[in-house]
Amino acid sequence: MDFRIRIYNSLGRKLEEFNTINPNLVKMYVCGPTVYDYVHIGHGRTFVVFDAISRYLRLKGYTVIRVQNITDIDDKIIKKSQDTGKDWNEIVNYYTKDYLDMLSQLKVKIDIHPRVTHHIKEIINFVQKLIDKGHAYVAPSGSVYFDVDTYPDYGELSNTKKEEWNQGEEFVKEKKHSYDFALWKAWKPGEPYWESPWGKGRPGWHIECSTMSTRYLGERFDIHGGGADLVFPHHENERAQTEALTGEKWVSYWVHSAFVTIRKEKMSKSLGNIIPLNEAIKKWGPSVLRYWYLTSHYRSPIDFSEEALEQAKSALQRIKDSMAIIRNIISEGPKFYAKDDDIKVYREILNNLDSFHTAMSNDFDTSTALSYIHEIVRLVFSTLQYSRDFLGAMLAFEALSQFNEVFGVMDEEFYPTYDKMYKVIDAVVDIRNQLRQMRLYEISDKIREELLKAGVRILDSKDKSTWRFE
Repeated sequence: MDFRIRIYNSLGRKLEEFNTINPNLVKMYVCGPTVYDYVHIGHGRTFVVFDAISRYLRLKGYTVIRVQNITDIDDKIIKKSQDTGKDWNEIVNYYTKDYLDMLSQLKVKIDIHPRVTHHIKEIINFVQKLIDKGHAYVAPSGSVYFDVDTYPDYGELSNTKKEEWNQGEEFVKEKKHSYDFALWKAWKPGEPYWESPWGKGRPGWHIECSTMSTRYLGERFDIHGGGADLVFPHHENERAQTEALTGEKWVSYWVHSAFVTIRKEKMSKSLGNIIPLNEAIKKWGPSVLRYWYLTSHYRSPIDFSEEALEQAKSALQRIKDSMAIIRNIISEGPKFYAKDDDIKVYREILNNLDSFHTAMSNDFDTSTALSYIHEIVRLVFSTLQYSRDFLGAMLAFEALSQFNEVFGVMDEEFYPTYDKMYKVIDAVVDIRNQLRQMRLYEISDKIREELLKAGVRILDSKDKSTWRFE
């Protein structure tokens, strides 16, 4: 089957075949939180979605380098400091700890976690290069702005006209154009600041991600991701300032996850419907939340409700219960009396596993992929638990193993400890020998492929097969 990955690119708004800049290496940057408050369940969806994408790419053999920033200086942080009377560093450190704890509980893996305040020197250098190239200018206040008119492709990513952008910034009069945006913000009394060639100040919002992504991933990389609310102006501005500096295409694929809604409304402080992620995890547990996030395609909104989480909890428990049956069958040891009905189940499991990969390869469609996993679970309950077929259980085990590699919802109970693992592999290879004698080459070849994925290479000879670890 064709498992070439296709991915929806927000730049151009279409599905494209996925090709990396460097063979078998995926360089990915995802926008992280501004740490002035608790991360909420909407943030959690973005974290888990891009974790699942990373996991699937790794399952397909790619090496993935994932960078996700921490914005630890920003207007919102300063306002929180002023409103509470707390030092801005105290606020940042408190909410950064909450954010990192949430990632840990959700089993989200980030390879590089840069913080803005640790990269001020690089940001200043980036801004200075834009000034030197004529793409930015210093205003009388000491703020530095990007001259949007110097980048002719502005608006292509978000399909937005620059003239329609009302920033509401304080210093509109000192800009060449109302739609120019701040790269460096001049210091105001009571605010934190760093020294720069243009005076005291701090970075603008957009410049940080351009600087840190190119610092760790280079001037070109494969995937830039984030929530759909970041397409404009944040990602549009990032693209403009970076490509203006480098003079070439910056990101191959722009990927954006849709919102979490509550009663079909977007979460917002004004509506009072924001649910902190730590409260959701405390009530539902990280695995149920991960599962629920991935029941919907990442580009479709997902609506939060108690009923939806209860359904996710029940569905996940059904998969876990099927694993208990599979482990029991495997523990009983191999019995090979393959009947036509058994062979039919083998094919159904393998076909559903192929369909799982087809769905995941089609723009990481976790919702459709999950439906095929539930078909395998159905076979466990309807057939395998009665037939006690060892090979069928091993095939189902492998399918659910690959499912869990992506979804990450069954780590605690998924992998049993086998004191006699070598004997189990010997038994699987012996069963495969018998399948070859019966000329069931389709199934025997698939077993060889799945064993290889698990690090076991089959060595076929005329009379029988042996094996070795890779």
